[in-house]
Amino acid sequence: MTVPGQECFYFFDEKEGVILTARKRVTQIFPFLLPLRKWQRKKFFYAKMRLDGRRYAGKKSEKTFPALVFETSIPMINTNSGFAMKYQFNKVHNLRLAAGTIDGIVLEPGETFSFWQLVRRADRCQKYKEGLYVIDGQTIPAYGGGLCMLSDLLFWMFLHTPLTIVERHGHAALSFPSTTETFPQGVDATVNEGWLDLKVCNETDHAFQITLWFDENRIYGRIGAQNALHIEYSVFNSSVSYRRQGGKVYQTASVCRVETDRNSGRRIEMELYSNRCQIAYRLPDTIMIEEEEDKR
Repeated sequence: MTVPGQECFYFFDEKEGVILTARKRVTQIFPFLLPLRKWQRKKFFYAKMRLDGRRYAGKKSEKTFPALVFETSIPMINTNSGFAMKYQFNKVHNLRLAAGTIDGIVLEPGETFSFWQLVRRADRCQKYKEGLYVIDGQTIPAYGGGLCMLSDLLFWMFLHTPLTIVERHGHAALSFPSTTETFPQGVDATVNEGWLDLKVCNETDHAFQITLWFDENRIYGRIGAQNALHIEYSVFNSSVSYRRQGGKVYQTASVCRVETDRNSGRRIEMELYSNRCQIAYRLPDTIMIEEEEDKR
């Protein structure tokens, strides 16, 4: 997650083959304007959604949908962040607040799930604590930090359903190893209120339900349906490569999916997208990094 109003935006220079950072924003030069800019962006952000013609999911069901579509979990505490552990415990607090706004939500046919439409008021009664944010490849403590772990989990769940991804943004840079080491590379989803959202649309004839829960160490997620689906999904990397460019290391991961018909056994394999991000921490010595060519 990036700091609202001060996030670093990146663009890809095809000639040089590197990711470049944009010039400083007005709010970076004049920080006192940041609260006004955040307020302005949020107003525009939600006004745009009110006018985009989509029906956004907002109803919950206390009864769990019986047919399991996909279920997963991830550990919440990351001991490799390089920061005081209090920020990890604060993150758990923030995750519980945000997850409470999503747990039980039903996505009816024709409806769109928006992370921020549901989470926007999660801190109304109880405030977030300082967690870790990433800005320009650097990790800093900030209010509400750590919510990207929830959006990461949700995106991973959505990839195992017939739901259509409408909006997803990968992290431009990863500053420390993830706790989701069993997941393929490049399946993260960053969110930033007023700027970046995670959205999926239900273009099927089935209703789906999202449920979230916790134990002491992990956050769990489940997507259920009223009736069993005949398609099973498997997500994997067809390739992952690392290249050093401009003194920085970048990862390129091809994210693919296999759809298997449980009745006929028919399999359809496809590449969903290619994900590219900077790796801002030391990789294990066993990982091969392609060195940039000497242009002299």
